[in-house]
Amino acid sequence: MISPKPSDKTRPADLVQHGKGTGPVRTQRPVYQDLLPPCNNACPAGENIQAWLSLAQVGQFERAWQTLMKDNPLPAVHGRVCYHPCESSCNRKEVDSPVSIHAVERFLGDQALLEGWKVKLDAPPSGKRILVVGAGPSGLSAAYHLARLGHTVEIHEAGPMAGGMMHFGIPAYRLPRQELEQEINRIEAMGVKILLNRKVEDVLAEKETGQFDAVFVAIGAHISKRVDIPARDAGKILDAVSFLRQAASGDAPPLLGRRVAIYGGGNTAMDAARTAKRLGAEEALIIYRRDREHMPAHSFEADEAMEEGVKINWLRTIKEIDQTHIQVEVMKINAEGYPEPTGQLETLEADALILALGQDTDTGFLKNVLGIEFKRDGTVLVDANMMTGHPGIFAGGDMVPSERTVTIAVGHGKKAARHIDAFLGGKQYVAAAKHPIVGFEKLHIWYDTEAKQRHQDSLELDKRAFGFDEVVHGLGEAEALYEARRCFSCGNCFECDGCYGACPEQAITKLGPGKRYRYEYDRCTGCAVCFEQCPCHAIEMNPELGV
Repeated sequence: MISPKPSDKTRPADLVQHGKGTGPVRTQRPVYQDLLPPCNNACPAGENIQAWLSLAQVGQFERAWQTLMKDNPLPAVHGRVCYHPCESSCNRKEVDSPVSIHAVERFLGDQALLEGWKVKLDAPPSGKRILVVGAGPSGLSAAYHLARLGHTVEIHEAGPMAGGMMHFGIPAYRLPRQELEQEINRIEAMGVKILLNRKVEDVLAEKETGQFDAVFVAIGAHISKRVDIPARDAGKILDAVSFLRQAASGDAPPLLGRRVAIYGGGNTAMDAARTAKRLGAEEALIIYRRDREHMPAHSFEADEAMEEGVKINWLRTIKEIDQTHIQVEVMKINAEGYPEPTGQLETLEADALILALGQDTDTGFLKNVLGIEFKRDGTVLVDANMMTGHPGIFAGGDMVPSERTVTIAVGHGKKAARHIDAFLGGKQYVAAAKHPIVGFEKLHIWYDTEAKQRHQDSLELDKRAFGFDEVVHGLGEAEALYEARRCFSCGNCFECDGCYGACPEQAITKLGPGKRYRYEYDRCTGCAVCFEQCPCHAIEMNPELGV
């Protein structure tokens, strides 16, 4: 339970002594406002999470999905693989636990595939043609949003299938291929043309030949980073990206051995270890030079790996390999949070070693394009409009400097589409100004809030080792409704009628469903009762002008 009303410490000082009378006598007046919920602010894809949750709360699932789809074309995918920073920011975590936003998103995404819901296009045909290079999450997102804006889009993909690292880098036990392919098919059904096995070597020639008006390059990062490890007689060494790609294609390396070591501490390392076990390894051992607190992998990824028996040797770095013997040095974390050697050596045994030390991007084909600049790691520099130094060529996703996740890549695609649309019209896209973020301290929650998060069931441990069936299950309709209704609607009126019922002067008029309320200021005394009871802080008390 939360205390029924905020203390005077959490209220504006001028509310402690309420104004009396109306008109010029009143010292303050209530004003309805909209603030930015922290979940919306934290979403890399820019979803209006609170808006689609509010529709899901009342069972309007298709409308909720349509609202979600304005920002994200892959909800069934994101509900499974997004690391959901929205939930880390959710105000509800201050009471019990965050709203399971990703689980409701997955429910809506899966329901759309089951029911065959169609996307509502936003604009008539523009006559403009855009080339997208790469059919990964960023390229697919850009193509989708450009198609919604009325443009003709063609994707050229070097690989044999669309999806990029969603297909080749994320194992099927996390992202089943059927849902991924269905969401890609929906983008194609909107008129987006995807040409597979079509590697772009000369982007300017491709642009000219295809008579494209703009280009969005999103080729991802598919090249495993290399590391020099002294090896007197190296055993079986693989790179994680190739290993996961082969596993996803059904062509995984045979006979990895009884014991497999994985070098790295990111999400790819966790996936490689879990995949190795599914392919027959009795033991999978991760070697990582930092401790758990400083690992790049998301905590839930490490939890799931360890649930399946993956062992993690924290604070170890490989010094030398001799056949199946791996010599490691024990590390320690210094005061600045960086690992440093201790001089203490250990020997581990492994039949194979998988290197999962990050990925590089192959942007060499852009080197001869005038104006495009690169960082030392090969990533392409873009401006605030996602455009490179060459007019009309935009870039996004893993190939530009940023954190590398599916959700961020999808956000890049949406952002680029808006700027490409403006560029084609000779304009400049300017994003709407954001409202102030509403923190938990601003909420006035007076009702009983006890409603614990619904847990997503998982595949039994003894069944995970024998295939790539999906591990985490989705919510049913009743559970999704329940979870959506846990939302506090932070900062935005959800028409609870609290202000209407609390006003002693009957100064509030209901305008009808979805239209909220209106103040009749000739009756309002500025007593602030409405402000004090509004649970989501959708009312602010403003000083009267001239007082």
